[in-house]
Amino acid sequence: MSEAKDKAHRAWRVAERVKRLSDRMVTVGPFGVGLDGVLAWLPGVGTAYGLGAGGLLIAHGVAAGASPFTLLRMTAYIGLDTAASVPPVIGWAIDTLFPGHLMAARALQKDIERRHGPSELPAGWRPGQARRGMRNVTPRA
Repeated sequence: MSEAKDKAHRAWRVAERVKRLSDRMVTVGPFGVGLDGVLAWLPGVGTAYGLGAGGLLIAHGVAAGASPFTLLRMTAYIGLDTAASVPPVIGWAIDTLFPGHLMAARALQKDIERRHGPSELPAGWRPGQARRGMRNVTPRA
């Protein structure tokens, strides 16, 4: 595997971790809540987490060579998500429900898959994955 492709697929896996941790730790149907939604209710903490996780996604997007349009979309999603956490109560509720990190991570993953092909998760990458017999799963974008 070439170095650029390896770096891109590493960024894909980081995006997968961030979207699950930030917006999909607990899911009910199509809805999910993660650290971003929970920490939004702690003034300043949610904003700091949102910026940190978003910055990590964008940094990996740059390192993976994502297109400028993808990076712009990611920045917009993260910016909206972070701005929503600033106003008390109403903003925190919006931040809890708006999956900005998930949207930014998916944008990066689609960009990487378009340029380098699908990324595969190693068996057991996600807790409980290997126990269910899922190996080398190519996740949906």
